[in-house]
Amino acid sequence: MTTADMESVGTRPLTVITHSAFLTGRLLRTLWRMPTFVVIGLVQPVIWLLLFGQLFRAVVNLPGFAHGSGGFLQFLTPGVVMMTALFASAWAGTTYLQDIDRGVMDRLLASPVSRGAMMCATMLYQAVQTVIQSLVIVVIALISGARFSGGVPGVGITVLAGVLLALIFSAVSNAVALLTRQQATLIAISQFTTLPLMFLSSAVMDLHLAPSWVGNVARYNPVEWAVVAARQAMLAHTDWSIVWTRLGLLAAAVLVMGLLATRAFGAYRKSA
Repeated sequence: MTTADMESVGTRPLTVITHSAFLTGRLLRTLWRMPTFVVIGLVQPVIWLLLFGQLFRAVVNLPGFAHGSGGFLQFLTPGVVMMTALFASAWAGTTYLQDIDRGVMDRLLASPVSRGAMMCATMLYQAVQTVIQSLVIVVIALISGARFSGGVPGVGITVLAGVLLALIFSAVSNAVALLTRQQATLIAISQFTTLPLMFLSSAVMDLHLAPSWVGNVARYNPVEWAVVAARQAMLAHTDWSIVWTRLGLLAAAVLVMGLLATRAFGAYRKSA
């Protein structure tokens, strides 16, 4: 099979789906054998949810806090879901770094496997983790006393927003891993981006209480899009135009970042 034939095979939609399924299965088998990754990823979010949910529960009584009718725990839960998705997906590129170190990446790139499928597999793997972790966080919040008027549809939108957010940043993390090939660089960039993005959103605090410039920046922050969509879906009277607009922005960002991250394979091969 020539290189042209290989590329032709890799671009067929059915082939991309098949390759993605096989590669995703490979990653999920690892998760099944070592579920501790999911558990460890929940430790910090649960601390945020339980500790901060109690420590700052009186903040809803401050003048200007616009989302205090259901209590601070109800307000905080969508933010914690998005924080979990953000932090976990920022480390997604570690999978590629492990494959590079073991020589698996070079073997995959020398095979007929679709480059798009390789990117989709790691993103789908991250999506599965996000679904599991998001549902666990919502259940813990319910046990702790939170009540979500949006019911099951609201929880579903919250999980969907978390998945879309995870897809965006897992693509970014994968691209960084391919371009730098350094664990230290991936860690530094992850830390440099995730914390500012979290605090420049309404994940943990109503932006009505923040300086106006924070609100202006938050308009272009994918974390804020996800938090707003989830929080709005959890309300008794949901403004669905806000929800679908934010989900649409997230979906568009997933498409753009996925395509850009896939192009990083070319840069990786050139520098090999």
